[in-house]
Amino acid sequence: MEKPLKTPMPNTDSIRQLTEFWDTHDFTDYEDQFEEVTEPLFSKKSIIHVEVSTQEAEAVDELAKSKGVKAADLVREWVQEKVSVS
Repeated sequence: MEKPLKTPMPNTDSIRQLTEFWDTHDFTDYEDQFEEVTEPLFSKKSIIHVEVSTQEAEAVDELAKSKGVKAADLVREWVQEKVSVS
């Protein structure tokens, strides 16, 4: 019969919390709780800086606000509509 682990693994996406946990715990004590992940967990993203006039930026901000989204999310949606990436 296995003895219960003293501390359960944290259920978090926080890199800081996970780092602190694994700095003080042995991975081999938890091997039976892991499962293989075959798909990527993170996707690489790029940032593109686009200069627009103050008036254009304000118009984007107002439109985004009226739709209840962030301006960056609205612009990202526009880019996705125009660019087809496979």
